[in-house]
Amino acid sequence: MQDDDDIAPAAPDDAPDDELAADPADSAAAEPDEAETETPAAREALRFGTAVIADMVKLLPNGPGVYRMLSGSGDVLYVGKARSLKKRVSSYARIAGQSNRIIRMIQATAAMEFVTTATETEALLLEANLIKQLRPRFNVLLRDDKSFPYILITGDHEAPQLVKHRGARSRKGRYFGPFASAGAVTRTINAMQKAFLIRTCTDSVYETRTRPCLLHQIKRCSAPCTREIAIPDYAELVSEATAFLSGKSRAIRSELAAEMQTASEAMEFERAAVYRDRLAALSHVQSHQGINPQNVEEADVFACHQDGGQTSIQVFFFRTGQNWGNRAYFPRADKSMEVGEVLSSFIGQFYDDKPAPRLVLVSHEPDEMDLLAAALSERAGHRIEIAVPRRGEKKDLVDHALQNAREALGRKLAETSSQSTLLGGVARAFGLEAPPRRIEVYDNSHISGSNAVGGMIVAGPEGFVKNQYRKFNIRGADITPGDDFGMMREVLTRRFSRLIKEHGPRGEAVAPEAGTVAGEEGPLPTDPVGPWPDLVLIDGGAGQLSAAQAIFDELGIDDVALVGVAKGPDRDAGREKFFVTGKPDFMLPLRDPVLYYVQRLRDEAHRFAIGSHRARRSKDIGRAGLEEIAGVGPTRKRALLNHFGTLKAIQRAGIEDLLSVPGISEATARTVYEFFHEKAE
Repeated sequence: MQDDDDIAPAAPDDAPDDELAADPADSAAAEPDEAETETPAAREALRFGTAVIADMVKLLPNGPGVYRMLSGSGDVLYVGKARSLKKRVSSYARIAGQSNRIIRMIQATAAMEFVTTATETEALLLEANLIKQLRPRFNVLLRDDKSFPYILITGDHEAPQLVKHRGARSRKGRYFGPFASAGAVTRTINAMQKAFLIRTCTDSVYETRTRPCLLHQIKRCSAPCTREIAIPDYAELVSEATAFLSGKSRAIRSELAAEMQTASEAMEFERAAVYRDRLAALSHVQSHQGINPQNVEEADVFACHQDGGQTSIQVFFFRTGQNWGNRAYFPRADKSMEVGEVLSSFIGQFYDDKPAPRLVLVSHEPDEMDLLAAALSERAGHRIEIAVPRRGEKKDLVDHALQNAREALGRKLAETSSQSTLLGGVARAFGLEAPPRRIEVYDNSHISGSNAVGGMIVAGPEGFVKNQYRKFNIRGADITPGDDFGMMREVLTRRFSRLIKEHGPRGEAVAPEAGTVAGEEGPLPTDPVGPWPDLVLIDGGAGQLSAAQAIFDELGIDDVALVGVAKGPDRDAGREKFFVTGKPDFMLPLRDPVLYYVQRLRDEAHRFAIGSHRARRSKDIGRAGLEEIAGVGPTRKRALLNHFGTLKAIQRAGIEDLLSVPGISEATARTVYEFFHEKAE
């Protein structure tokens, strides 16, 4: 939806018709920005455009509708809606005060078309539909709007099927979604198979089965096709799955836990194991990955961030109290458009072909928010609320989405520059003689020194070279727990000592032969970026740089650029300081693509190091189970296992999930959560 009242100054409601249809020559007398009308051809185009608009105004009604501005070749330039077509369109015949975007649009206008509607909300819905169909150059355009996947429990068969669905929702059954990605749907369906044993085969396969398939053997289907389960019993499983996806998860889990306890007490351990596995599967499908809304059953969250003349909108989906994923959009919008205008038009187009939830949370107030909510409500057949939360859990959800929008736009801006341009910028920023062919970035991860891991990632002219990544399990017995300098010294010593041994000094290194070369963790494919780095980035400030430089001095390495990257105050991305030996520290301009690129490199190294650390730590946790958690005795352990089914499901649980377990206090929930999720350094 475009906000018409801010696109051009509207005439007063009580203005007489002859004033609304003012002579275009008089309107043109108030000259706009010279940049838009400095040539005779531009001035002539502006006079012609305003004359076309003025002629149209005389024929228009005062009622609501949608208008289209057309170019000389018949292309649609702009689609807008209006409460009063006459008043809205007449405003374009007045040039004074118009923005450059509107002036360019008027100059290109050769004709106009109109559709009247019964109400303004109907006009808004039609406008959104036409913008998506016609994609006018002067509107906000929702780009890359791929269809969202849904989960469908079919309703046209005696034994309903659980399937992934895209496109028109024409098949009979219950649809659950949208999900942000096909991967999210696949993971959920896999977990639902384990939890509810519902078939995923096609109807034709179902009809031809004479014996249970492999899915039944691995306990992912109850095999109604061969009557391993009676149809009424299968219908009960389907009912449970529907209830779970409809938000009644607590009741389902309580029933399964009770059944598991009953089977266990009756020493029917095989049946108890089935319920245990189903509980574990439900825990998996409800894992929130750090976002755990307790008071938001169903909502979409829209957060908009603008920078560098571009816009990023992040959309999160919450259904049945679960996070069903998120997706980033980069709508095409003129840089002069404010956030409210872009957000309003985007939301109108977004829900043109999909159902809106009862609650839509936004980071900024969309233009004409009440009208937009009314239009969505009219289409949905029930009330839809659009709100900008100011505090509490809903505000936290919006803030999280806004942070994702900022990061997505940062990545987008970095990617708009070609890799070669970025590497050239890196060379200039850090004083290199030529763009680096191979960049290595190092980071450490640990928790109070335990399970310490060093990580190295590699980037080159074609992006990240993931088959060159290396992890280093810290082995030094003399390293004090938490000694980041000592860990970095060990990692760099091991890495570059081996590099010199296998390839010789950097100036003498010979390109590897075809086949494989030895690596830190075993054989490697032939290195496409060479064995030696041209630039090494260290996550840290002057201290980390000094430790790294000392290792280079000991090994006689003086031809590899070494840079320390220190986080800004309060770890504020964009305010990083860079340290180079023998030079004063410095910062890069806030919107410099090189800065975004270095941030991506550092974040990738951090991700890789933390992932390696968590994998190593998980092995230790797996061996110890719940035994090492202080304050969690046998009764609480039993309650946790009864509720979640497996240790892995407990590891994935959020604090609010843990609080839902009988007998688990807030203090105990936090203790358990922090044992499994304590943030790595």
